[in-house]
Order: sequence, then structure tokens, then C-alpha cells
Amino acid sequence: MLAHEKQIIEYEKTISQLKEQNKGNSLWTDEEIDKLEAKLQELKKKVYDELSPWDRVAICRHPQRPKSMDYIRNICEEFTELYGDRLFRDDRAVVCGLAKIGGQKFMVIAQEKGYDTTTRLERNFGMMHPEGYRKAMRCMRLAAKFKIPVLSLVDTPGAHPGLSAEERGQGWAIANNIWEMSRLPTPVIVVLIGEGCSGGAIGIGVGDVVAMLENSYYSVISPEGCASILWRDSGKKELAAQTLKMHVEELMKLDIVDGMIDEPMGGAHQDPAAVYANVKKYVLDQWNILKNVDPDSLIEQRYQKYRRIGKFSIEENPPIA
Repeated sequence: MLAHEKQIIEYEKTISQLKEQNKGNSLWTDEEIDKLEAKLQELKKKVYDELSPWDRVAICRHPQRPKSMDYIRNICEEFTELYGDRLFRDDRAVVCGLAKIGGQKFMVIAQEKGYDTTTRLERNFGMMHPEGYRKAMRCMRLAAKFKIPVLSLVDTPGAHPGLSAEERGQGWAIANNIWEMSRLPTPVIVVLIGEGCSGGAIGIGVGDVVAMLENSYYSVISPEGCASILWRDSGKKELAAQTLKMHVEELMKLDIVDGMIDEPMGGAHQDPAAVYANVKKYVLDQWNILKNVDPDSLIEQRYQKYRRIGKFSIEENPPIA
């Protein structure tokens, strides 16, 4: 249970108990029950309209939030996984494969965190090693060769920070992916479905369009990491979450992301089927736009998109220090 959900869950339990009691002895009329349920909806709207940035981070990290494999199973009619980077090993933190979505072929690149202790360890909590980025790029080049669009699903707390990853060229692998994705001659659609932290996210996140689910976040660092560096106090994570401006509304103002995909009230875990439908519709709508753009124009538009990122202002008479 998330902190902001406590009052809602208690109210739901109370209504459920009243309904159960009413089965044997009608103490409450249907009209009274309807009024209580209407008040519950009002409470939900009030709570979810007043969420703090940290509350939204908590929703993004909810253990029941749909993961990449859930999206693959529910938006793809067909999926054939491809393995390995042809150099070292298969990185299970990223899932790559050929898919069919709405009858259209896609190359899907998806970071996967896992569901329980066993799968989270297997998937390394969605933190990719260099071989994972090489695997992703191998599959993206394959997509470009056969003129298949790329769909990238981003959900990671960051790239793997261990010594072994550094020894195998983590920084180079991420930088190479950014470079190669920027000039990939096929449409690239990026959707942030959960966490999008640092180079771990952008290593598979350069695209013609970048969208975020409503409660996902995209940042150079996690709130806890930011608080530890700036204030030497990880307890200031809520302040960091507010300061980083890492949710979709702020990022759209800076042209870092292009669109928001709606979630059900309370988060994607409340109604996964609705989220799958929204993501599928967004992907197919964007594909119908991008499929008419020739490769040279596509690459130029992608270049200009990243050149436009960010905002700045110049003061005519800056104060003298």
C-alpha cells in the first residue's frame, strides 16, 4: 500500500463490509451505498489530483505496475525473441525481438525488471550491461536492414554500475548506441513505461518520438541519488523529486519528450488493460505518421529534434557579483 492510497483503501474496505452486511440484513439502502461510492470517487479524484512528485515516483515503482514483458504479451500479436550480442553473452535485462503490432512488424527493444526475487535477479533489476546495449543495437541494425520500425520500451533505474560493466566498456557502449540511434534509417518510437534514469535509459531512448506514461519519470539521476549528492542526505528524496522536474508535464515544456500516454486514476496497475490499449494506439498512430517520411528526412528531423531540446533565457542587464 502506498502512503497516499491508505485513506482510499480504508474507505473501499468500509464500503465492501457494508455491502457484505447488507446481504443478510438490509441496514443500508442502495441509494445510501451509491452516495458512499460517489464520495469514494470524489476522494480518489482529490487524492490523485494532489499527488506530489514523490507520490508519482512511488506509483511508478509500484510492484504491480506492468513491466515490459506484460506490454509485449498484450500489445503484440506475435513476438519472436532474439538473443545475445555476438561478442560476450545474452543480457537478460533487455528483451529484443521481432513483433507484430496491429498487423505491422516492429523490432521491440525493452528493458525488463522482473516480477519477484528470482526474476529480478535474473533481469538484474532492468540494469543493462554493455553486452545488453550491444544486443539492442545489433537488433536495431537488423531492423534498419529490413526497413522495420523500432519500438523501444524504457524502464530502468540506470545502467549496471558495477566494475565488470566498466571493464567491458559501459560508457562506450551507451555512447555508441546514442550515436547509432541518432542516424538509424528507420523510424524509432520510444515509450517510457516506468523509470528512465541516466544513460541507462537514453542508451536505448533516442527516437523520432519519445512518449511517457503519465506517472513514469525521466531523469539524469534517481531522486535518492540526487539527494545524496546535492544535500548529502538521501532522506531529502522528496525535495529532489520536486527539484528535478522529471515528470512528463515539465519535460514536454522543454521539448525533451513529445507526448503523454494517459494512465487510469491511481496508476497503470489499477487497470493494465486500459494502459496496454493506450500504448498500442499511440505506437500505431505514430507509425502511421512516420512511415511516410523518407530515411534522409527522418534522420534530419531526428537531429533537429535533439538540437531543440532545452530552454534558456538571457538577461539584458545581469546583476554584477
